[in-house]
Amino acid sequence: MMSQKPNTLFLSHGAPDLGLHESPARAFLQTLGKTLGRPPLIVVASAHFEAPDIAVVADPAPRTLYDFGGFDRRLHEMTYPAPGAPEAAEAVAVALQEEGLTARGLARRGYDHGVWVPLQLIYPEADIPVLMVSVDPRRGAAHHIAAGRAIRKAVGPEALVIGSGSMTHDLASVFTREGLAPRLKPAPAWVTDFSDWVTQHVEAGDVATLSRWEEAPHARDNHPTPEHFLPFFTALGAAGERAGTRIHTSPQYGALMMDVVAWEQDTEALAA
Repeated sequence: MMSQKPNTLFLSHGAPDLGLHESPARAFLQTLGKTLGRPPLIVVASAHFEAPDIAVVADPAPRTLYDFGGFDRRLHEMTYPAPGAPEAAEAVAVALQEEGLTARGLARRGYDHGVWVPLQLIYPEADIPVLMVSVDPRRGAAHHIAAGRAIRKAVGPEALVIGSGSMTHDLASVFTREGLAPRLKPAPAWVTDFSDWVTQHVEAGDVATLSRWEEAPHARDNHPTPEHFLPFFTALGAAGERAGTRIHTSPQYGALMMDVVAWEQDTEALAA
């Protein structure tokens, strides 16, 4: 149980059609906005925004991207018209550079489904400015933690920082030779073992062990490529590398754990 509103999240955004079908994850995200309140700014590091080093989007009005195929055509009728945050983008880029990281601004880039799919459930009004930052699959945990730390320094404690990826992400077990796995298929042990390992070390505040996540049980089975787990470390850095809490867990398609991890505002750091 959290004692105050979180200001940092790692959330599993699931398939693009998450909002079209009933599931525990969809129901949870639809209520999450009430828990979080209304931040002045949302910063999202999305697994679907890959770039060398760190790209920061300065577009004042990002369009909605349909960066997927083979899903319900209704998804292409959906938009998420939240404004961008050019001034915050400039501040974040400066903070990243002060952290010794290479940052570049992008004048135009739309909201990929790692951004708009969860946000349309959490904040359906789409009236809170959203700033997007990239992940770099060439870089590891330390790089993304440093990026998150710089982001939080730039945007302050009231902004909501989200790492949007997936706690587990083995698509070969989702799209099988027999077709798409059942949406609410229970997760096998090799999937829950990884999720539970992360939760154990998150709630212990064991950043050193989390940074060696490749040593976790079935790490490479659950993440054959790392991009969907890297946003976790951006969130961890933005949270001040502290203990967090798993506030939701449920499976989809068996191999996708839809976990959400939250970190409360660091009141001690703010008072320092």
